[in-house]
Amino acid sequence: MHELRDKSSLEMARRIAAGLPTRPEWLALARENLSRWSELNRDAPGLLNCYDEWREILEMPVPEICAILTADTDEGQRLRQNSPFAGALSPSEVWEIKRQYAAKTA
Repeated sequence: MHELRDKSSLEMARRIAAGLPTRPEWLALARENLSRWSELNRDAPGLLNCYDEWREILEMPVPEICAILTADTDEGQRLRQNSPFAGALSPSEVWEIKRQYAAKTA
């Protein structure tokens, strides 16, 4: 189950990274998500640390953000668990990716 989630989150990250150079509004969306989540989870220090880490990443040049987002490493996987790009891809695209990977593991 974790492998399915990891593979589908990596595919979503790859699609976000492919679009990010021409979609600066996705950076604004990510920053807005982090602000909202920080308020909602203000009593969860672990999450707040992760959000701060993402804030620092979002200050980097877009190619570096994309490289971090799509890193096929334990660190990349850890960061994708709290990716601030929720809402960048359409719900139908997210479900299509999830269905695709569920079919591969079935």
